[in-house]
Amino acid sequence: MRAFRKYATGPLCAQDQHWSWLTLGQHHGLPTRLLDWSYSPLVALHFATSNERQYGEDGVVWMLNTARTNARLPPALQALLRREGSNVFTADMLAALGHAGDPDGLPFDAETGWLDDYEREKGEPFLLLLEPPSIDQRIVQQSALFALLSNPETAFGEWLSRPPEAARRVVVARELKWEIRDQLDQVGVNERTLFPDLGGLSLWLRRYYQQRPGPGPDPASPPTPEEERNQQR
Repeated sequence: MRAFRKYATGPLCAQDQHWSWLTLGQHHGLPTRLLDWSYSPLVALHFATSNERQYGEDGVVWMLNTARTNARLPPALQALLRREGSNVFTADMLAALGHAGDPDGLPFDAETGWLDDYEREKGEPFLLLLEPPSIDQRIVQQSALFALLSNPETAFGEWLSRPPEAARRVVVARELKWEIRDQLDQVGVNERTLFPDLGGLSLWLRRYYQQRPGPGPDPASPPTPEEERNQQR
């Protein structure tokens, strides 16, 4: 994060705080502790069906129960959400929880120190849901939301499966992926609208005009012995 903040050029954070820089880095591909989510189930279905190389496999959409995740927050954080009338945090809300800047380090180093304090108080890791600032249209169009576990060594799937379970898995059958993609295109949920720039337009056109595989076995699946014999003939 120090290096990203030091060398970043172009669109910068209007708010010079750790959480805004973290979301900016995540948005532009920087490896961070944040995980990408979306408010929209249609956006989730887009990403579950966007890679044609995985059409031979089932996809999955995870549905997060924010009431259950928030119930596992430390009491002070639950109270903050109630005061704001919100189910998720913003960069401003989290920055306000940070301590004063450490004179021996960068100010944003101190802004995350309370995570460990609250985790010790709670006795277990907790999940923060962070709504990013509207840095650009991509975040707006994708109804973006980020998730962050207080303990970076805790596996996200393991945390979600602890009682009371906080998520559901909805399997997207591979046989339905082409039909789902057609339906998403009809309602305007595709690369052109979710990545509103020339790169997104190009991705959409490449997929939209490609030749769809004909009926028959999935080309990604291995040939049967009968098919191998026919090929050898």
